[in-house]
Amino acid sequence: MLLLAFTVLSLVVGLLIAILVDQRIRLENTFRTIYLLPMSLSFVVTAIFWSWMYNPRIGLLNELLRGLGLGSLTQAWLSDPQFKLAAIVFALMWQFSGYCMVVYLAGLRAIPDAQYEAARIDGASTLRLYWRVIIPQLRASTMSAAVVLVVFALKAFDFLFVLFGVNPGESADILSVMMYRVAFDRIQWAYGSAVAMVLFAMALGVIGPYLFVQYRRGEL
Repeated sequence: MLLLAFTVLSLVVGLLIAILVDQRIRLENTFRTIYLLPMSLSFVVTAIFWSWMYNPRIGLLNELLRGLGLGSLTQAWLSDPQFKLAAIVFALMWQFSGYCMVVYLAGLRAIPDAQYEAARIDGASTLRLYWRVIIPQLRASTMSAAVVLVVFALKAFDFLFVLFGVNPGESADILSVMMYRVAFDRIQWAYGSAVAMVLFAMALGVIGPYLFVQYRRGEL
């Protein structure tokens, strides 16, 4: 669930921001650099930052809610099973949606302006223009970004380990954390090796078809 929610939401947010930036907004380069900056951070730094943001007593998120008079909405974001998954997905999306934005922006800039003009002459609204004409041409960008996101989601061990240790809970558990838990915490080496092989097979199952398609297209 974590992998799917993180990948889909990061792609959607990245696409929407790329479309906004593609409108030639002021300070475009500055905005693009700032939004991409979290991608340069390690999972450890991101985890420490968001553990402070989500702190139930002194965290910025709860302090902001209290400042707005919404103290009843404050939560223990990382310990409440109801909000834990959403909190983790949001933090990871904050870090990687900038990467998706850059990938989609490159795809948008590769589409000829003549296609936009032709669609507008035919009377297409902005929503229909993007839904029917532009977004279908971003399949390659979507595939490239999705592969990177899935691989990062599969190995987000550092992030979850810093936040929760070896027991992140059912809603936030991933194979890499499970592998460490059973191999080094429970000393079940055979079980841990089996989980590692499953993790390797899943990563290969994502990257292999992508590389094969790129090879068939002559892009490798």
